[in-house]
Amino acid sequence: MLLRLAYLAVTNTFALLRLLPMSDRDKDIEILTLRHQLLVLQRQVGKPAFTDTDRALLASLLHHLPMAQLRHLPLLVRPDTILRWHRDLLKRRHAATCVPRRRGRPPTVRSIRTLVLRLARENSSWGYRRIHGELAALGIKVAASTVWEILKEHGIPPAPERESTTWAAFLRNQADALVACDFFETRTLTGARLYAFAVIEHATRRIRILGATAHPTADWVVQLGRNLLMDLEDASSRTRFLIRDRDSKFTAAFDALLADAGLEVVTSGVRMPRMNSIMERWIQTCRRELLDHTLIWNQSHLLHALREFEAFYNGHRPHRALRQAAPLRPLPEPISVPAQLRHLEVHRQDRLGGNLHEYQHAA
Repeated sequence: MLLRLAYLAVTNTFALLRLLPMSDRDKDIEILTLRHQLLVLQRQVGKPAFTDTDRALLASLLHHLPMAQLRHLPLLVRPDTILRWHRDLLKRRHAATCVPRRRGRPPTVRSIRTLVLRLARENSSWGYRRIHGELAALGIKVAASTVWEILKEHGIPPAPERESTTWAAFLRNQADALVACDFFETRTLTGARLYAFAVIEHATRRIRILGATAHPTADWVVQLGRNLLMDLEDASSRTRFLIRDRDSKFTAAFDALLADAGLEVVTSGVRMPRMNSIMERWIQTCRRELLDHTLIWNQSHLLHALREFEAFYNGHRPHRALRQAAPLRPLPEPISVPAQLRHLEVHRQDRLGGNLHEYQHAA
């Protein structure tokens, strides 16, 4: 606005200089001509729009004219409006020289608002009073009503409406003590049906392929349970619960064997796949990345393919739940030398005839 006002002031100054050498008769003729043009425009325009710069310029030019003369000018606005513009202009100048006085409470610091939302997100059972108490324990002094206003502003309902535990959250909280198992089937080139048995640890996402057969008998399933217990003992696992579905292949002898070893068997609910979602997701990954691209000849070929995929999954394949690390391989230190990033030499190692690819830096 200031730049526009300065431009109009300069142009009007040059216009004034142009009027100085003119005679009074020429000026009167020009005024009558402009007045008539203004009357023509007033008949065509319903309500003209004035910018702040236009208001400031007209108010400064017409303020020195007496009210009686203003009433006879064919202006686009009333004389009272011109005077009101002038009063507003003086108020702005006065307000610019005064420091505004803030009323009410000062605004809450953004970091405190972010912390309040984080506490509400991470603790669904906490109401605004509990969050206010946690902030006080951290030495952060805010009013409880401020916490309530922050939660209401972001659409966070009260604690009783937020307090609900999903299966994903429950499995995440109990991951260190959980393993899950399941059977999945595949078919060979001849159409024979084969069943494979796999177990996954929730905490590390480590997968174990314990066996595959065309006839999963009760004795064979019990032997798989013994093999699982030995593997967990060798790995010093703290597993206390094993999740399985209601497949009839899991016999009472299988459950009794695990119970004697201190493992409690938890059966998933009817039509509740999310109770065993991590195992179901791994089976989907195995089908999509291995079985859908491999022609299985027989049982031994299936076991060989599954063992290769087990080694690939545990030792190389990145996992989002582990921040892109593999179950048995932590992430290396990031490359910090720019020269190494500009000259990367990465080799590929194939598994199962090229179905699986592993990439490593050249030695």
